[in-house]
Amino acid sequence: MARAGKANDLLEHKELEVYCPLSDSDYQLLEQAISRLNLSAGAYHRILKVARMIADLADSQQIETKHLGEAIGYRRLDG
Repeated sequence: MARAGKANDLLEHKELEVYCPLSDSDYQLLEQAISRLNLSAGAYHRILKVARMIADLADSQQIETKHLGEAIGYRRLDG
């Protein structure tokens, strides 16, 4: 709430670019997961939002690889 003035799940696509930046290697990891799991653009955004939430719960300012991996893992279970 403090970062964007709203909950992570309410972030719009443009806001994800601002509040959920990824390193180049993490971006590639997410792109590979989207391709391998045959996920939609909407799933891409949901994974970013979940990764942001996981990072927040870990009191991390940035989304780290472990946060992204966990979010991808949840998506695989959902899918």
